[in-house]
Amino acid sequence: MSDRKTKKSGAEPLASTVIKKKTGVAHMFAAAQYSAQGFKRLIQESAFRHELLGFVGGLVVFAAIGASLFEFLGFIVLMMLMFSVEALNTAIEELVDRISPEISTVGRNAKDLGSFAVFCLIIANAAFAVYVVVSRLFLA
Repeated sequence: MSDRKTKKSGAEPLASTVIKKKTGVAHMFAAAQYSAQGFKRLIQESAFRHELLGFVGGLVVFAAIGASLFEFLGFIVLMMLMFSVEALNTAIEELVDRISPEISTVGRNAKDLGSFAVFCLIIANAAFAVYVVVSRLFLA
């Protein structure tokens, strides 16, 4: 992202902005700030809060059954991927609602595709968690 400064000319419209990009260490701090803002927005979504609860619950279950480091890492990576896709899905929904507030086939399709991507990762996470639990409790 970048900082925007409005030009101070009375003849130009308010939408006219000069974008000053940050570089170096300042860019890293700005990127961290933008990520924190994205997290604050995403935490407002009940689906994301449910996914966070599933993440914590999964970690507890994995610890209780003595999952290996590899199994913990696999679960964490899959959950981070799901959080990322959930964030992208929320971004798509926000853009569609902004650009096309009326109900349209294209907007509905975009939202449905984002939802399907999240669903696929929920299934992948659940399958992995069930595999680990079953293999630890019944096949070990």
